[in-house]
Amino acid sequence: MLDVLGLEPDDERVYRALLGRPGCSAVTLSDLLFLTQDQVGNALSRLVTWGLVTGSADDRFTAAPPAMALGALISQRRDGLRAAEHALVTLAEEHRAATVASGIGDLIEVVTGVDAIRHRYLQVQQAARTQVRAFITAPFVALPPDENTAEPVALGRGVGFRAVLDRSVLQEPGIIDDAIESLRNGVQLRVADHLPMKLMLADTELGLVPLATTPGGQPGAVLLHRSGLLDAMDTLFETVWRTAHPLALACDEEGAEPTVELEAEGPTALDQRILTLLLAGATDLTAATQLGLSPRTMHRRLRRLMDLAGVRTRMQLGGHAVRHGWVEGPVTRRT
Repeated sequence: MLDVLGLEPDDERVYRALLGRPGCSAVTLSDLLFLTQDQVGNALSRLVTWGLVTGSADDRFTAAPPAMALGALISQRRDGLRAAEHALVTLAEEHRAATVASGIGDLIEVVTGVDAIRHRYLQVQQAARTQVRAFITAPFVALPPDENTAEPVALGRGVGFRAVLDRSVLQEPGIIDDAIESLRNGVQLRVADHLPMKLMLADTELGLVPLATTPGGQPGAVLLHRSGLLDAMDTLFETVWRTAHPLALACDEEGAEPTVELEAEGPTALDQRILTLLLAGATDLTAATQLGLSPRTMHRRLRRLMDLAGVRTRMQLGGHAVRHGWVEGPVTRRT
C-alpha cells in the first residue's frame, strides 16, 4: 500500500511491525518477519533516512507516528507532482512551438503490430488531462473494451470519457456488461448506426486512428499530433456525437440486475401509450399495470418525458404532448 510513497515491501513490513513494538531490535524484527538481518538492516536504514523510524544508541528502533511521518512523505510527493505538472505544461508548450515548424513526418507516426497499437492505445489515454473521446467499432483487434486498464485509472484522476459505439458492437459478447460498468463509472456512451472508423482522442493533443491491415498482414494505425488533421478528427467526433443516441443504465425492479437501453430523441411507442392512458384519466398504477411496467419504470419514463418536453408538471406535460403530436388521435377522458 505504501509503495506509492517509494517504500519497498520490506520497508513497509518493518515499519508496520515497529508500530506495535517500540524499542525493537533488528534481530527481533528479523525473527518476527522471517527476513534476513541484511534485509532488515537495509529497510531500517531507509526508514531512518525518511524519518519514519528513529534508532537509539543501543540499536533499538521505534516507529515515528504515522500521521506525522507519513503525512510529511505524502506532502513531499504532492509537491513533487505539482512541480511535475508545471513542468508538463512548459514542456507541452515547447513541444507545440517546435511542431509548428516540423515536417509532416513529425506530426504523424505510423504504428504497426498488435502490441505496438495496444501500447499506444493505453498511452494516449494516460496522456489525457481533461477528456478522452473514442469511436468504438468491431472487431477489436488490439484491445477489447474490457481489457482497457487505462480507462478506470484516467477516470480516477478526473478525466472525462465520451465514446460512440457502432450499433453492431452491441452484438459483441460481453459488451453490454462492459457498457454497464463504464456507465456506472461515469463514462458517457452513445450509439451510432454506422461509424466511419475507429478513433481515440486525448484532449486536442493526440489522436490514434487504427487502419486496415498492412500488406504483411499486421494491423496498422497512425498516431496524430496536434495538427490540422487532428482538428478534423475533433470536428468529426463532435458531429457524430451530437447525432448519436445516448445509452443509459436502466433497472426496472428493485434488486434487479441493471441493463442498458437506448434513449431515443423523442417519445417511443411505449411512451406514447403511457401518455394516451394518462391523458384518458388512468392513474400511474393503472397505466403501469396495463402496460406490464413497474411503478419505478413508469416514474422514470415520465421523468424523462418531462425533461424532453422541458416542463415541470404533469399538466404541462399533457399539454405539450397534445400540442406536439405525442399522442395519436383525440383523447377521451374518462369520468
